[in-house]
Amino acid sequence: MNEQLKTILNKAKLNFVVLAGIVVLALVGKITNPEFTNSVFQTADQLVSDLILLFVAITLGAFIPNFKLVVLGAIASFIAAAVAIQTGAFAYLTIDYLCAVLIVVLGFASIANLYRHYREFQL
Repeated sequence: MNEQLKTILNKAKLNFVVLAGIVVLALVGKITNPEFTNSVFQTADQLVSDLILLFVAITLGAFIPNFKLVVLGAIASFIAAAVAIQTGAFAYLTIDYLCAVLIVVLGFASIANLYRHYREFQL
């Protein structure tokens, strides 16, 4: 295998883990709770047209050097917001909308970070 490809794959392990996690979430969700999964992914599809969310996700993935912090921050924010929803702090925010935001942010951030690693090398 080419040394550049090995280096890219080694640097981008977390990106592939995040993207594979989204795929696994979709597959397991279709088996266990298809209504919730359909709702989450339909909402995520609608969120892709929200350019501010995409700009934030791409900026997080492309310009923050430590991608682990982006992933941990997104998951920690999701957990904090989910707890706030369960306690009643947010009246109109739902868990499926929050899951859709997490999927969109992590997906686009990981793709932007993967592109950043790819751009470092010349073919």
